[in-house]
Amino acid sequence: MATQIERFGQAEPRTGLAAAAAAVPRWLLLLATAVAVRAVTFGNPLVAVDEQFYWVTAERMLHGALPFVDIWDRKPVGLFLLYLPAAALGMPWGILAYQLMALACVVLTAGLIARIADRVGWGAGALPAALLYILMLNTADGQGGQAPVFYNLLTIGAVALLLPRVRDRDGDPARVGRNLLAMLLIGLALQVKYTVLFEGLFFGLWLLRREAVLGTSLVHLARRGLGYAAMAMLPTLLAAVVYAWLGHFDAWAYANFGSILDRRSDPFIDLVGAFFEVSVPLAPLLVLSCLAWLGMRRSRTLRPGQALLFGWLIAALVGLIVFGSWYPHYALPTMMPASLCCAAFFARERPGRRIVAPTLLAVAFIAGTLSVLIVQAKRGNAAQLATIADAIGHGDGCLYVHSGNAMLYGATDRCALSPWLFPDHLSREREDGALGVDQLAEVDRIFAGRPAVVVMRTPFRGERAAVRARVERYLHRLGYSARGTYWMGTVPTTVYAAPEISSAAPPRRAASKPA
Repeated sequence: MATQIERFGQAEPRTGLAAAAAAVPRWLLLLATAVAVRAVTFGNPLVAVDEQFYWVTAERMLHGALPFVDIWDRKPVGLFLLYLPAAALGMPWGILAYQLMALACVVLTAGLIARIADRVGWGAGALPAALLYILMLNTADGQGGQAPVFYNLLTIGAVALLLPRVRDRDGDPARVGRNLLAMLLIGLALQVKYTVLFEGLFFGLWLLRREAVLGTSLVHLARRGLGYAAMAMLPTLLAAVVYAWLGHFDAWAYANFGSILDRRSDPFIDLVGAFFEVSVPLAPLLVLSCLAWLGMRRSRTLRPGQALLFGWLIAALVGLIVFGSWYPHYALPTMMPASLCCAAFFARERPGRRIVAPTLLAVAFIAGTLSVLIVQAKRGNAAQLATIADAIGHGDGCLYVHSGNAMLYGATDRCALSPWLFPDHLSREREDGALGVDQLAEVDRIFAGRPAVVVMRTPFRGERAAVRARVERYLHRLGYSARGTYWMGTVPTTVYAAPEISSAAPPRRAASKPA
C-alpha cells in the first residue's frame, strides 16, 4: 500500500517540451501564467464595481473618512485597509498597484496549492492544480481585486499550517503554536470578508478532533479549543473595540451583521440564474475532486491530511450555498480547495495527467480569456472613465452617483453628500430596509444639499423604481440639465448639472469626447 501511494505522488519521466517546462522554476511558471492571463486588466479602473468601491473607500479613509460612519458598507474594515497602500498612490498608479497586489496573492496562493499537493502525496498533480486555480479565476470574475483573491491566501496559509505531520505529538508546543497561528490567519480572513466563516468553523472542529486523536486530555482539549476560537475571533473583536472606543459601535455592528440579516433576497428566477453562473465554472473541478475522493475511499488510501483537504472543500461549498445570494465571484473561495483536490485526480489517474489536465487547462484558459474580454467590453475602460470624469469636472460642488460607477468619486475628487457612496445601496430594490436608513429619505437629504452634479445610468434589473422616480423628479423640479450621455462599456450614463453650472457646457447626447 505504501508503495502504491508513493507511486501516485510521483511525476512520470518527461521528454522534449515537457522536460524543458519541468526545468523552469515552478514559481516562475506560475507568475508568467498569472501575468499572461491578467495583464489585459492592468490599469483599468473599471474591472469590477466592487473593487471600484473598495478603492474609493480606502482613498477617502486617507482623508479622514471612517468606514460604516462616513462611508457605509457591510464588508469588514480589513478589506478597506488592504486597499490603503494602493489608494495612497492615487490614480492611475493606485489602480495598477491594487491589481499587482492581487496578482501577488494569486501567485502565492497557487504556489501554496502546489506545495500542499506535494506534502499530501499528490505531487504529480501539483503543478496542473496550481495552474488550474490561476486560469479558473478569470471564469468567475476573479481577474481583479475581489475580496476572495486576497483572503484565499490567508485561508490556504492556515491550511498549510494545519496539515498533520508524522511527528505530531499531544504536548508539542510547536504544533500548538502552528494551530494558533492558523486560526489567527482565519481571523484575519474574516476581517476581509465574513464568508470564510464556515471554513473557519470546519478548521476549528477538525483541530478539536485532531487533538482528541493525539490523546489530549479533556482539560487541555477545552483549553486549546478556547485558545483556537479566541485567535479566530481576535481581529473582529479588535475592530469592535476600536469602534466602541470611537463611539460608533452600533454603526459598526449593524453594518457588519444586522444589515446582512435585513437584506432582501432576489426574486427566485434571478437566484436560479445566479446560482447557475456560480455552478458552471465549479462543476468540472467538483466532479474531478469527487472522483478522486471515491477512488481513494475504495482503495483505502485516504490519509488524514488528504481528508482535511476534502473536508475543507465541503465546508467551502456549504458556505457558498448557505448565504443564499450569488454573484460569479462567490465561486472564488470554493475554487481554491476544488483546484487543490483536483491534484488528487491528476496524481492518481494516468489519463488524468495526460488527457484531462491539459484539456481542462486549455478550456479554462480560453473560457477565462473570453470572459475577461467580454466583461471588460461591457463595463468600460480607463478612457471612458476619463471622458465622463471630464464631463463631471473637478470643481467645487458635490457629486451624487445614483446609478453607475463608484470610481467616478475617485476620478473627480468631488465630495459626497451621503455615506452611501456605493450606488447599489440606494438604488436597488433588495437593499430597501437593510441600510439603517430609508432609501427615499436619504435621497431627499442628498438633494436638500444640492449636489452640483448627478450621474445616472439607464434603468437596470433590480432597480427600485420609486427611488429612480424620486431622483428624476428632483432633477426636473430643481432645474438640472443633461450635460451629456456617455458610454461606460455598453451602458449609457448621463451627467446632470445643477442650474448654476449647467450653462458652462451645452447639452450633449451620446458623447464620446469630453464635454
